[in-house]
Amino acid sequence: MTTTLTKPPAEPVPEPPRRGRRGPKSTRAGGQMHAGPVAYIILALFTIGSLFPLVWTAIAASRDNQRLAQTPPPFWFGGNLLDKIEIAWTDANMGEAILNTTIVAGISAVTVVFLSTIAGFAFAKLKFRGRNALMLIVVGTMMIPPQLSIIPLYMMVAKLDWTDQLQAVIFPSLVSAFGVFFMRQYLLQALPDEIIEAARVDGASSWRVVWHVVFPAARPAMAVLGMLIFVQVWNDFLWPFLVLTQNGNPTVQVAVAGLGRGFTPDQALIMGGALLGTLPLLLVFAIFGKQIVGGIMQGAVKG
Repeated sequence: MTTTLTKPPAEPVPEPPRRGRRGPKSTRAGGQMHAGPVAYIILALFTIGSLFPLVWTAIAASRDNQRLAQTPPPFWFGGNLLDKIEIAWTDANMGEAILNTTIVAGISAVTVVFLSTIAGFAFAKLKFRGRNALMLIVVGTMMIPPQLSIIPLYMMVAKLDWTDQLQAVIFPSLVSAFGVFFMRQYLLQALPDEIIEAARVDGASSWRVVWHVVFPAARPAMAVLGMLIFVQVWNDFLWPFLVLTQNGNPTVQVAVAGLGRGFTPDQALIMGGALLGTLPLLLVFAIFGKQIVGGIMQGAVKG
């Protein structure tokens, strides 16, 4: 008796997908996502809205009080922009003011980032008695209005004979409760305990752990905090206006406050000074903005 072997039927070969027929849900893993026209329109509107105050400042600086008081206001540049900027630069001593503000904001940003990173690491990863209570005190200081501390702080500065000197503005801004809280929250997620334990096993001291482990892990958050503190100190007005004078060691905000004095303030001159005080911030962000955004994205991917 002979048996015949029958060959099983071949499985149908799937048809390869046709090019140009991929739907919106068939995007390959790892492929680039492309925004649609609606996304570009929304981004364009947000960009125009963000740039409008700066453009309006330049337009107002190029006009005079009579034209600015008319309705509708001007929406295009006049011919006095360079003249107003030159007068503001000379009358307000803007060169020295920008240098002083750069020194104050730079020292404050570097110091706040350094101290906040160390303190944030201690609150996030170190175990010590009273840690939670101390953290509550630090957060609680953020609830106190800064205006309440102006009078005792001014009395202290006056006793130290620091009025009209830059250290009167620098020292009160060397620490930040927000910076400590910000770095603590970041390091809780971005710095695993295993890395610290591995560094301890290798014999690293506490300062070596901070320098070689904590600082590299916290670099994205440090860049963001540094930019926030720099902008905050640059734009600070009340405290520098109380302890500094325009003829002594002015900051940008104090110098701009001295412009256009008189029975009828020159609004165009004030806008010219404000434009001069804003341009250095735009320059800083144009230089370091890519690194800051890249650091934020790097921290988001690692977290």
